[in-house]
Formats: sequence, structure tokens, C-alpha cells
Amino acid sequence: MLHACRRFSGVCLKTAIDCAKHSARKFRRAVFLVFMCLFPAAAFAQATPENPWPDTNGPEVDVALVLAVDISYSMDLDEQALQRDGYIEAIRSRQVIDAIRNGLTGRIAVTYIEWAGMHMRYVLADWTIIEDQKTADAFAEKLRAAPIQRGRRTSITGAILTSMEQLRKAPVRPIRRVIDISGDGPNNDGGLVTNVRDAAIASGVTINGLPIIMKRPWVSPYDLATLDTYYRDCVIGGPGSFMVVVTEREQFAPAIKSKILREVAQASQNDITAPPKPTSDCHVGERQWRQNWERN
Repeated sequence: MLHACRRFSGVCLKTAIDCAKHSARKFRRAVFLVFMCLFPAAAFAQATPENPWPDTNGPEVDVALVLAVDISYSMDLDEQALQRDGYIEAIRSRQVIDAIRNGLTGRIAVTYIEWAGMHMRYVLADWTIIEDQKTADAFAEKLRAAPIQRGRRTSITGAILTSMEQLRKAPVRPIRRVIDISGDGPNNDGGLVTNVRDAAIASGVTINGLPIIMKRPWVSPYDLATLDTYYRDCVIGGPGSFMVVVTEREQFAPAIKSKILREVAQASQNDITAPPKPTSDCHVGERQWRQNWERN
């Protein structure tokens, strides 16, 4: 069936719909098939519809956490530095280390990626098991040593796809899988974000958010005053999902720390939560980009 999916996406989608009609038990299989058809490049390399995650003999961890950080031009260099420092400070903090050690396994796995447009995504620090101050400091030093980069456009869609790819490569057996996305604008590149968001949720992943709504002396045509609502309706989702909003520069460090603390300490939840019914226009970023492109 997967061979047919790769060759005939229309047939595959019809098969997925038929699966969903027969029983609730087959709903997850249907979602998996739709994801494979729409995003074949991101197909689960060793997965099956019943188990979308490749088997691994790696150690068990409480959570596999992807930190996906926006580096688009809409954030200035000072904000980028504050954001990076916030993650470094949070990972190294005694509170976070204690929360990790108090987990079921006493360790987590973390990777840090930066993203802008659909074709600008970097893994700054690959999967690292953090279980004490030494391992936390080593991970933080990788972030500190990496140069700050910036890129054009904003593809939350690409950030989720890259995060899912990282989760599939994770050499660990996590109790939970979490994608943590920070950004200061709506998706405007790579296709509708809700498509990949829903596919990630259906595979058991939780997506949390850090929408950044800064008060600046200038207004960009790509700014969105209701970015927090957009993140709530169009980006985050899954078991126990939440977001923390940043509106001032001095909020970066405490906001990032509180978010990571919550992600580390959150109890395991296995039930798949239906995506929220949006009240926001989840196409707003794409429309902003098109309108400004045409105007210029």
C-alpha cells in the first residue's frame, strides 16, 4: 500500500479515507497514510501505520525535546542573542537539572535547531542526553559556540517537518515526544502549517509554542498583533500542549526557563488530543507575503 502511495497519491488518499470509514481503530492508520501521501519526503523511514516511530535500542528518556528556534530577519541581532542566551541559561539552571533528575528515568534527550524559510534549517546541537550539570553544560556550550545566523521568510511548516525528522532519528526511547517552537511571525512559506501540525499530533507528538510579540519602534508588514492566538489555533497541539508569550526583551530568559521546566516535568500523556477548532485565519501569513510581494 505504501508503494502505491508513493506512485499514486490520489489512490492513497482514497484508501486512507476508506480506512477511516470502517472503524475508529483504523483512524490513526488513515492519518498516517494521508501524511505519507502529502509529505513523502518526510516519510517515516522504518515506521508502520500502527507504530510511526522507528525501533531503537537506545536508552529510555522521559522526553525527546526538539527546541526549534526562529532566526528570521524580523528579529534583530540583539533579540536573537537574548533568545539564544535564554535557552543556554535555562538548560544549565539548577531548577531544570533538578526537574530532569526527578523524572521517571532521570534524563531527557534534547536537540536544538534554527529555522527561517523552508530551505533554511540548521541543527546546531544534535541529540544529547542531559541527566546532570555536566551534560547540561556540554549542551549549552555547543549553543554558545555556534554563530548566530539569520534568514529570509518564516516557515513554521518547515520547522515542524525538520523537528519530526529529528524525532525519527532520535537514538533514544522517549516516554514523550515534544516540539518546542519559538517565533515572532505567522507561517508564510512551505504550505499550510495546520497540515503538518495535525500529522505530528496524530503520531503522538506534542507541539508547544513561544510566540514573540515585541513592542518595536517600527512596524513590519509581516507583523501579527494576534500572534498568540495564531499560535494557539494554528501551531500548538497535542497532549498537554501550551504556550508562553514574550512581549518584552527582559521576558526571554524567564519565559524560556518556565517553558522548559514545564516540558521536562510534565507527566506522560498517551491519549491523542484532537487539534483545536481554529478561530484564527491560519492562512494569514501566506496572504501577508503575497500581498506585500504583489505591492512591491
